[in-house]
Amino acid sequence: MEVLEEDEEYNWREVRLPSLIPVVPEPELERESGERRRGRDIIIAVDHGPKSKQAFDWALIHFCRLADTIHLIHAVSNVKNEVVYQATQGLMEQLAVEAFQVVMARTMARIVEGDAGKVICKEAERLKPAAVVMGTRGRSIVQSVLQGSVSEYCFHHCKAAPVIIVPGKDAGNESLI
Repeated sequence: MEVLEEDEEYNWREVRLPSLIPVVPEPELERESGERRRGRDIIIAVDHGPKSKQAFDWALIHFCRLADTIHLIHAVSNVKNEVVYQATQGLMEQLAVEAFQVVMARTMARIVEGDAGKVICKEAERLKPAAVVMGTRGRSIVQSVLQGSVSEYCFHHCKAAPVIIVPGKDAGNESLI
């Protein structure tokens, strides 16, 4: 059984992903130093929608590098719900395999409980990533203001890292990769 952690601010649950990356020694290249050699932490907020998948694909194609660690974050209303956990675990395993195949990046996954915007910002404060990548539904400004938007909330409140909002395209469920 996975560990269920309770914090005074929010609950979260680690998702155990298969180990895809073999342990290899660090490259012996002198020009590869600092951040580029050790990699960066990148948070990608995911859900089961096509806009989230497009943001994930965009991050793999345009932003991630070989030594990076991708942190997949999915916000839910209850982390103890086994049906939601199993569905999210399957999604995150699929994304982890894809990240390894495309950029050979290490992937970690976490399901967090609470309001999506707030817990994504808390995870960004905890990890201090190079960036937080997320998709948007493509609503108008008026709709976003009236109905609320997770990406807009993170854009205004996430101070630990820059937030990259990938606009949705009319590609449906098609992968960009």
